Amino acid sequence: MQEAIAKANTLIEAMGWIRRFRGKTTVIKLGGSLLEDKMALMHILLDVVFMESVGMKPVIVHGGGKAISNALAETGVEAKFIRGRRVTDAATLEVVKRVLAGELNEFLTEEMERLGGRAMNLSPHTTNVLFGEKLPTETDEDLGFVGHVTRVDRSVIEGLHYTDQVPIIPSMCEGEDGQLYNVNADTAAMAVAQSLGAEKLVFLSDVNGVRRDKDDSKSIIDSLSAEEARHLIDEGIIEGGMIPKVEACLETLGRGVRKVHIIDGSIRHSLLLEIFTTSGVGTEIHP
Repeated sequence: MQEAIAKANTLIEAMGWIRRFRGKTTVIKLGGSLLEDKMALMHILLDVVFMESVGMKPVIVHGGGKAISNALAETGVEAKFIRGRRVTDAATLEVVKRVLAGELNEFLTEEMERLGGRAMNLSPHTTNVLFGEKLPTETDEDLGFVGHVTRVDRSVIEGLHYTDQVPIIPSMCEGEDGQLYNVNADTAAMAVAQSLGAEKLVFLSDVNGVRRDKDDSKSIIDSLSAEEARHLIDEGIIEGGMIPKVEACLETLGRGVRKVHIIDGSIRHSLLLEIFTTSGVGTEIHP
């Protein structure tokens, strides 16, 4: 009986958050090592199914760097990077399209439906919703077919929400001439969140959020204002690879998204814990 009461109390705690975010859009950026962890991925997708079931409007934007690197190795194509961005020549682009827009996108859609949800893969193979152009670079740095998003077809995404389906979008965009480009998944998710005026943008990471000590997982900062985040960067408390991620969060807040979250996607049901509990499990950054 006590266990049943505890479950009921959990539902009551979640009710207020469910009512608050019902009908609101949440963009979830998925990628990195999480796509290689089948158990963590299953719990993330279950969370997304739950979110849609209680009236939220989740959108998944995904990368797939490790899967692409593995596929390139199998085909004998050498992976090259400049300042953290994958150099994408014609041969690499074909692998990116096959793995990212094809295999991974289809797998995530099928897995969502296997878990009881409804999903639709939006990609250059089906219905493309991300449009853009070649990413400007320094004159001595040619990244090949690497682009950035300049326009999102929000009508297609919103149409799927009206039919209770979760859009699943790979981080590729199409130019005006039909040329496809490989896009950084963080920036693709930012573009989608900004276009939709999302309530939340959630970066699923392999760390549990912004920490006061990067080596101490218990030093996580639960909530930060944009001003506090900038101050922590200036002080050197936010450092290394977390700086560009937090700066991306700040840029997104400045363009209409209400809140941005950085959470550890390997924690079981981390999405639900972050959104539907008072304490959360990651870092929330707000204006």
